[in-house]
Amino acid sequence: MNNYSPKQIVAELDRYIIGQQGAKKAVAVALRNRYRRSKLPEYLREEITPKNIIMQGPTGVGKTEIARRLAKLVKAPFIKVEATKFTEVGYVGRDVESMIRDLVEASIRMVQEEKSKEVELRARELVEEKLVPAITKKRKEAYPDMSDGQMRGYILQELREGKVDDLVIDIALPVKPKQQTIGNGNMEININEVFGSFMGANNGKVKQKTMTVKEAMKELIEIEEQKLIDPDNVNAEAIARAENEGIIFIDEIDKIANKANGSQGHDVSREGVQRDILPIVEGCTVNTKYGQIKTDHILFIAAGAFHISSVSDLIPELQGRFPISVRLHSLTEKDFEEILTKPDNAILMQYTALLGVDKVSLKFTADAIKQIAQICAVENENNEDIGARRLHTMMESLLEDISYEAGNTDEPIEVIVDKEFVDKHFESVIKRMNLNKYIL
Repeated sequence: MNNYSPKQIVAELDRYIIGQQGAKKAVAVALRNRYRRSKLPEYLREEITPKNIIMQGPTGVGKTEIARRLAKLVKAPFIKVEATKFTEVGYVGRDVESMIRDLVEASIRMVQEEKSKEVELRARELVEEKLVPAITKKRKEAYPDMSDGQMRGYILQELREGKVDDLVIDIALPVKPKQQTIGNGNMEININEVFGSFMGANNGKVKQKTMTVKEAMKELIEIEEQKLIDPDNVNAEAIARAENEGIIFIDEIDKIANKANGSQGHDVSREGVQRDILPIVEGCTVNTKYGQIKTDHILFIAAGAFHISSVSDLIPELQGRFPISVRLHSLTEKDFEEILTKPDNAILMQYTALLGVDKVSLKFTADAIKQIAQICAVENENNEDIGARRLHTMMESLLEDISYEAGNTDEPIEVIVDKEFVDKHFESVIKRMNLNKYIL
């Protein structure tokens, strides 16, 4: 578990997300409390549960991105689910326990990737030994006087330098058994895993394939890595990591709230889903095909726009399981300016890099950036507030013709996007903005 202080976590989030300091502080403290808990005696550790968070705010202001970046920062298993996709027990659809199974799957993939990196060097050495004979057959004709020892050293050097990547060879690859499962999502069992040891998995079957050295290297490394990794250790570590470090982001939770003025017909179904989510958030044990997992120490972050409903429209028991409530604010003109230029993955940087591939040098003046930000802010205010997504819509429109024409010549092109360029493109929008000033 990474040892980040709350201030360090916020500083890392600031690199990608503009504003919303209240939400950032809340998740930073929640994450730090996990680290603090891990340092306590076991008897006390079990008593301390995560303080789940509920975020309120319009779409596109950073709710999902904060949770996603947080999980990426500390390398924690993370999934995003939508509350509206779940149905009450007894109805056709996804049951709420599927979010826990999805989290375990994410944790399994994460641990497998880490283990694969640990054994990658050894796997590559084993694969090189298998590829040398296949390449030697091709090279014997070109170098008939070279001794076997010289040939082997020469081929190994070529292989490691990538000089034979495109050479086509014949190689024997194990036949992968088809995945066969029985049971439902709760207790799905892989027949190959259960009976593989008795049946010899693929019974040693191999298939001769013709492919490039590069393709063969990739496939063989994956096979060797699987042989070097103990699946039982992977499963145990993944379950433990999901239990103690997992983060589940439940989006659109406002859509399952009992709206004060909503139609009564759907209220029972909404409340049913809330009651099904409750034991998951409170702490229970869920069966997965990798084993049982306890949900007591998983961090849940819920989010919703809450335009029509409010947090108080959720059932009281569920409200109580999300003790920390933070509000994210609509983006301002200044926020849009900073989103365009400030983050490590700034939008202008992305478009500049993309068009740079086709030798288009894209430059934005300060007044152009300010004008784009102002238009976005006004459009969000007068129409649907879609947050930073408005910027992507506008930038696609603004650069559509440039993107279309790029790549038709090998000559470098420089394009200056200034205020005049922006005004000309969004002429009708600006006229409407100016007209609205005089409408009371």
